[in-house]
Amino acid sequence: MKIINRYIVFGLTVAIAWSCTYDEPEMSQPTSGTADFTKMVSVGNSLTAGFMDGALYNQGQMNSFPALLAMQMELVGGGEFNQPDINSDVGFSGLASDGTTPLGRLRLVGSVPTPIVPGEFPGAFAGDKSALNNFGVPGITLGTALIPNTGTPGDDLENGLYTRFASSPGTSTVIGDAAAALADGGTFFTFWLGNNDILGYATGGAANETIFTDLNTFSQTLNQALGAMLAAAPDAEGVVANIPDVLSIPFFKLVPYNSIPLDATTAAGVNIAYGEYNAGLAAALGAMLITQEEHDRRVINFVEGDNGYVITDDELTDVATLSGGMIPIPNLRQTAPTDLVPLTVASVLGTLVDPDDPNTARGVGVPLGDESVVTPAELATIQSRTEQFNQLIADAVDANSSQLVLFDANTLLQDLVVNGASINGSALDASLIPPFGAFSTDGVHPNSRGYAYLTNEMIEVINSKFGANIPELNPNDYPGNALPE
Repeated sequence: MKIINRYIVFGLTVAIAWSCTYDEPEMSQPTSGTADFTKMVSVGNSLTAGFMDGALYNQGQMNSFPALLAMQMELVGGGEFNQPDINSDVGFSGLASDGTTPLGRLRLVGSVPTPIVPGEFPGAFAGDKSALNNFGVPGITLGTALIPNTGTPGDDLENGLYTRFASSPGTSTVIGDAAAALADGGTFFTFWLGNNDILGYATGGAANETIFTDLNTFSQTLNQALGAMLAAAPDAEGVVANIPDVLSIPFFKLVPYNSIPLDATTAAGVNIAYGEYNAGLAAALGAMLITQEEHDRRVINFVEGDNGYVITDDELTDVATLSGGMIPIPNLRQTAPTDLVPLTVASVLGTLVDPDDPNTARGVGVPLGDESVVTPAELATIQSRTEQFNQLIADAVDANSSQLVLFDANTLLQDLVVNGASINGSALDASLIPPFGAFSTDGVHPNSRGYAYLTNEMIEVINSKFGANIPELNPNDYPGNALPE
């Protein structure tokens, strides 16, 4: 069989950048209204930290939404806003295949997000931990924001991006540190947690149930975390953000389901290799172990042109067990238009398990696992739980409506997907395509321009709730994604 050894091209049509214009809006006198922005404290996950391009690095951290929000709040009496500076231009996104070389932030090479090599391991924060305002930690859930394991060196649940600035690694918690900062003269806070209680499960192809938070746990941890912030400074006010739908991010839209291109000869050879499997399906149909619909869905048939890749799907009927081992076929099928393909699949699809054996191409001769796709049933579960979590967040805000306002990030991003946005004549959309894409090259987090847009939308919510007039940013002053290298 012909070796398939190439990157997946996402079909991104990259536009030529041109200058963006911005007409400064007429502003009335800036004011804080009924709110007090003297000291703002922010707690959250990667979005609060300014994570971007698959890494935490200087540009993303500098343009985190809390940093931009605090900058605008300074115009209405807001104070200094300190972050646990990462001091890295390229950041750290993981390890190379050798297990030791650090990989840096992603950038577009052609149409493929590719890491800078080498990256830089994050070092310990050397500044004054007691003066911090931003407690955003990439990767944390509501639960891990509440336990000291998150900052305990060597613990299975350790998150090094918290350990590096934890007030007391092994003892302190993210929420505890944020609440302590708020208790020390804090007047306003932002709270954006819960995304990773959904996102990690979704981006992992809905394969790891242990990281998919259940409704009762979410309710308990939300009340505990938000309650700690409210108790820390009973007079403080704040904004609480909810969880965006996973379909709002480009991560699931960049790799087509039919990403296996084959010529006629190769397709015919692959089909011969799956002949025994297809015969087993026919036998299972004849024995009435599966329906005609499932049979047709599971038949492996490659054609000349673009093809779905082969996956293991645990939702399919276990024919081998039902037949008592008489029809020992695995639960295989090819991906279909209704499947969501995680961006991470692009780096493995078509590569060889055995470099010397062209029949071991992943997704062709070797099926990919459950983590390589989000099925319609899995998506429905993810979206249902997102709705349930968001209702709990809305209820918590309503219960404290004199102090809190809801920032509906879910509706905002869904609208950006459908309608895009116009920033005084300059377009912004829910893609990573330069120059108008709002998302960074990891397909999940905003780029600097996207963070600026998000900040303005949050400013509007704060202004409306508290009668303030915080001036908005000019998002066109902030860079989107660079053109491909």
